Amino acid sequence: MKNETYEEFVEKFKPKKTTDDCYTPPEIYELIKDWACKKYGIKPDKIIRPFWPGGDYQSVEYPEECVVLDNPPFSILAKICDFYLARDIQFFLFAPSLTCFNSKNSWNKTNHIVCDCSIEYENGAVVKTSFITNYEADITAQTAPDLTKLVNDKVTELRREKKKQLPKYSYPDHLVTAAMLQKMSHYGIDFKVRRRDCMRVRQLDAQKATGKEIFGYGLLLSEKAAVEKAAAEKAAEKATVTMYSLSEREVAIVQKLGTEEKNKE
Repeated sequence: MKNETYEEFVEKFKPKKTTDDCYTPPEIYELIKDWACKKYGIKPDKIIRPFWPGGDYQSVEYPEECVVLDNPPFSILAKICDFYLARDIQFFLFAPSLTCFNSKNSWNKTNHIVCDCSIEYENGAVVKTSFITNYEADITAQTAPDLTKLVNDKVTELRREKKKQLPKYSYPDHLVTAAMLQKMSHYGIDFKVRRRDCMRVRQLDAQKATGKEIFGYGLLLSEKAAVEKAAAEKAAEKATVTMYSLSEREVAIVQKLGTEEKNKE
C-alpha cells in the first residue's frame, strides 16, 4: 500500500469489464443499423438504444412503433428477448453466435441471423457475433453472408486504421521494459538485471514535454547492463529471422568459385 502510486490505488476500484461490456464501435453499429433498416424497412428515427453502462432497459420509455437496435448484455439476453416479446416491442439485438439458441422461452419466437462476424469491441474483446430479432419470426434461423462480409470488411478496415495510428517508440539501450524482457523470453534469450545495475523509472526526461510515460514503468540500466541488454535484444531479433545454411554440395561449389581465375593467373 505504501509503495503504490495514486493511479495504481484507484485502478483497483475500477469495475472490471466482462463480456457484458462489449461496447460497439460506432462504425460497426451504423453499418449493421443500415443493413437492418434496408432489410426490414425500419425507419432510423424510430430506433432506440436502451443499453448503456448502469442503465435499466426495463425502466426506459418505449414509444409506439419504436425499434430496439442495440448490443445488450449477453448474460441476460434471453431475459431481454422475453421482456420485449411480452410487450410487442420490435427488436434487432446483437448476440453471441455459438449460444444464440440458448433462450428456452423465445428460441421459437425469434429469428436467429447467424453470421461469421468477428467483431472487435471497444474493450478489446473479439466476439463471434450474430443477431436475434422478432422480424420475420416465422423463420427460426438463417445465414446472412452479405452482412457477414460487410461487418468483417469494416473490422479489417478499422484494424488497419488503428495500426497506422499507433505511435511507435524507440528506447535507448539504457532502458529495459517488461515488454522487451517478454520478447527475450519468447525467443529463448537469457538475460538478467541485477539490483545494483538498475533503477525503476516511470518516464525519461525526453518524454516529459509530451506527457508520455513508459507503460508499466521501466528499468534504467548501468553501462554494463545496457551493453548486455543490447546484445540480448540483438540475439532476440536474430531469432525472429529464418536462416538457411548451405548444403555440402553448395559449400563445395563455393570453394571452387574463383579458383579457375587464380589458376589462369
